[in-house]
Amino acid sequence: MAHSKPSLFTGLRSNIFAGFVVSLIALPLALGLAIASGFPPIAGIIASVVGGVLVAVLGGSYVTITGPGNGLVVVLLGAVTVLGEGNAQAGYLYALAAVIFSGVLLLIFGFLRFGALSDFFPATAIQGMLSAIGITILLKQFYVMLGDLETKGSALELVIGIPELLLRLLSEASSGQLYAAAIGVLSLLIMVFYSKITNRFFHLVPAPMWVVVLALGFDAYATYLGDGNPISDVLLISLPDNLLTSVPSPNFSKWQEPAFWGVVLSITLISSIESLLSIKAVDKLDPEKRRSNTNKDMKALGVATIVSGFLGGMNVVTVIARSSVNVNNQATKRISNFFHALFLFVMVLVFQEQLRRIPLTALAAILVYTGYKLSAPEIFVRMYRIGKEQLFIFLTTLVATLLTDLITGILIGLLATFVVHVVLNKAFWLFSRNLLKPNVLMYKEGETQKYYVGIIHFCTFLNFYKLKAKLDKIPQNAQAVVDFSLCSFVDHTVQESLNNYEELFVRKGGSVEIIGLDVHQTDSSHPFAVRTLRPMEKLRVFGGGRTKRQQQLEALAGEKGWGYQDAPKTKKLLLQKYIGYETTSVERVYNQLSNAENSISLFDIKYSEGVFIAKESVQTTFLHIKLKNTVPVFSFDREMLLEKLSNLAGFHDIDFPKNPTFSRDFYVRGDNPSAVRDFFSEELISFFSAYGFYHVMSNGNELIVRQFLRTATPAEATAMIEFGLALKKKIEG
Repeated sequence: MAHSKPSLFTGLRSNIFAGFVVSLIALPLALGLAIASGFPPIAGIIASVVGGVLVAVLGGSYVTITGPGNGLVVVLLGAVTVLGEGNAQAGYLYALAAVIFSGVLLLIFGFLRFGALSDFFPATAIQGMLSAIGITILLKQFYVMLGDLETKGSALELVIGIPELLLRLLSEASSGQLYAAAIGVLSLLIMVFYSKITNRFFHLVPAPMWVVVLALGFDAYATYLGDGNPISDVLLISLPDNLLTSVPSPNFSKWQEPAFWGVVLSITLISSIESLLSIKAVDKLDPEKRRSNTNKDMKALGVATIVSGFLGGMNVVTVIARSSVNVNNQATKRISNFFHALFLFVMVLVFQEQLRRIPLTALAAILVYTGYKLSAPEIFVRMYRIGKEQLFIFLTTLVATLLTDLITGILIGLLATFVVHVVLNKAFWLFSRNLLKPNVLMYKEGETQKYYVGIIHFCTFLNFYKLKAKLDKIPQNAQAVVDFSLCSFVDHTVQESLNNYEELFVRKGGSVEIIGLDVHQTDSSHPFAVRTLRPMEKLRVFGGGRTKRQQQLEALAGEKGWGYQDAPKTKKLLLQKYIGYETTSVERVYNQLSNAENSISLFDIKYSEGVFIAKESVQTTFLHIKLKNTVPVFSFDREMLLEKLSNLAGFHDIDFPKNPTFSRDFYVRGDNPSAVRDFFSEELISFFSAYGFYHVMSNGNELIVRQFLRTATPAEATAMIEFGLALKKKIEG
């Protein structure tokens, strides 16, 4: 579907604001990723600045952020080590040449329309590879976080060496190393507990920037005492004396060696997979429901990587964490990526002396936390819940990647996935005979906007591109019926991808309905579990009995004569109809108390903002009220500093001239200010002033009410119900 191109400067303030917030996160991350990759710290800044400028101009995505990526840390560090043969500086110059060649390959991939490359990799195997990268980053940077820059080795050797590291730190470390290690540990604690701190003022500064503040605060305190910073220069960031003229020369002399091209292929594979997965994920967050041109983006990333390499920088990839922050701060266009690069460039030029006082241990702590997020225990549990066979594929890929390298690991993951599929179906011929055959039929049903898509034989990561090609031709505001009745096997990758299509079509006003899987077997209750016509083990059911709180809520419902459901059916996009929740994704609704007579219900909900390692989940309690009459669309909350700052980004608070105290104390937002002012009568203003600790949102026909960003206690739930009943009565008269 074609999209009209709005002016580049539409919503300029909000995009500038988003770019500034992202730059605060990008600064310490870019420095840390470069150091962890064996590159000079400035190399990460170069990749961020070059990527932000060039991809903003040439790219095909809308709200993504580019710069150095987590996945390339292991590959680039290996490139410096292998190509340099022990000489870090020489290895860096050889690695720059490999970066440039990888940019050329990315550019070629873009022209050859390889944007669908990520669809050929099974989702579980990719997750296993990413978790292996996370474990490697965590272990290597754990030593740096404690001030040890010398210890090298495999993942197993690093794990075994941790007790010795701690003993050596306590017995042999200098006071400077102990200070550096203490800053590293405190920085890690900031990263871990940042999301658990509810103070809104604390959250005005991103967690990585608090780490920088801690490091510079220590330096200022030591200087104030007159002793100077006790941390050795070896453990501090090193930047060139002249940032604008210190450009290294890449060394292309090894271009004929097989090892060099092995590095180039590894860099290209990981950077393309990381970028494509990030672009697809961020498209789901785009509030304007646009789809990126991945081939155009690959070409832009290729050009940016080539330029970055010649200037001494790292690969430029699309990064999911910073992109999610960009969307959450109301970015709407690529220009936010440009402003992120501009702010970053200015900060480095202006504050380069301060940056030189940041210990490497502080940046390592950020990467330790990043590595943990990539390989968190929750990922292992999720793989098991999807299915035992998925856990096997995940662990096989993870272990293989740790023991070999990234390319070998993902290839072993591909093989393991295929073997598992053959074993589950007990029929190698199903795949060997039908792999190259057309297996997808699509036609439009009459004159309606409904499209039928039928699949035969099997549908897995091996041939999903055929189904994807058909779905991409369907207008996203239409209805699509995907029929698997004649399909013998559907794998996890297909199930997960179809769920993404479901969300995309719903956002555009259409729908994707999946039929024909009712008779298929599965050994897991997870919605993305593999489905096969071959008999499998008895369905596993997860979960236990009701908690004390659930029992209390059920009792509360009984007292009021309301109904109670512990797992009600609800719409996936329940919150996206309300101001400020356009990019959220509802994961679960549970513990619903409902009163059909009053059209009011209270329920617990888990929703998320952002994706992958940047995903932040929120569990809270909402009150949902259906109104008999239409009201303006608005959002109401107590006005805090964060709301005041949002005015700078162009989101204006609606004031009520006759009620200056109410205007000062509460933040009201809406698309039609005059209608909102008419709606907020003197009586309603008095009512809200008395119950101002509730957050209320209207979509015109319904209201949702929230009190805290946590689930309510039974007593709070009772109070919310009473508030909702009173509010409904006040509005409806």
